[in-house]
Amino acid sequence: MARERRSASAKPRQQRGDMEPTLEEELALLAQGYRFVAGLDEAGRGCLAGPVVAAAVILPVEQLARLTPAAETPEAESDQDSAALFLRTKLRDSKQMTPAQRERMYAVIQQRALAVGVGIAPVELIDARNILEATRWAMREALAQLQVRPEALLLDALTLPGIPLPQRPLIKGDARCLSIAAASVIAKVTRDHLMERLHEEFPVYGFDRHKGYGTEAHLAALRRYGVSPHHRRSFAPVRELVAGLFSALPESEAAETPLPTMPLESVEQEEDARF
Repeated sequence: MARERRSASAKPRQQRGDMEPTLEEELALLAQGYRFVAGLDEAGRGCLAGPVVAAAVILPVEQLARLTPAAETPEAESDQDSAALFLRTKLRDSKQMTPAQRERMYAVIQQRALAVGVGIAPVELIDARNILEATRWAMREALAQLQVRPEALLLDALTLPGIPLPQRPLIKGDARCLSIAAASVIAKVTRDHLMERLHEEFPVYGFDRHKGYGTEAHLAALRRYGVSPHHRRSFAPVRELVAGLFSALPESEAAETPLPTMPLESVEQEEDARF
């Protein structure tokens, strides 16, 4: 009977793309008396170049929880905050959104969130401390930037030692939890803008396309042009190139290296899954 019960209650495991972030975790903390809950996430952990960016977002949980799918109808729209409704129903893990969707959602989060903080850990810190500690440093900086003091934290599979607040790390938190998904969008858009500015300084690497991830085009540019000041020298293959273990391609071969066939979002997910 026990086996039958387990079989009957078993649910198919959801893939990240099928998941919609909810307020379940935030409401559970609200029921325990925590009014201001910050979601935290990062962007760029798996990159070969550029900083790692973390964001902390405190959403108006009670207001968002009152919004219902029925409010999407034109009749109900006049009685609802359309921006809050858009955030509540359309926000996803940043890797599941297009660049245009992320930009629009970024603006809505900035408009509707109670507080938004961003922390940026530079390449020098990543190489000195390692990517995990640099990520935690950026998250602490993001918390310090919040204009509203959080009372509890929801994080994407991490904890922050030394922060005297209740913390709940969630596997696939950016796909499951609305506050973490909001932080993922803020971190991703902020970092993408930074990498686009780095592209203006070092256009040969194509930072505007791959944002520092290890695509075939990025690796080909590394072989051809060497390492820039914005590359993470503690990361392979950058470390191997610096050490002379990563042989340079002939100029003609590097010029003919094709752009990556894998979508950038897939590259990001594969790289970030390593950490």
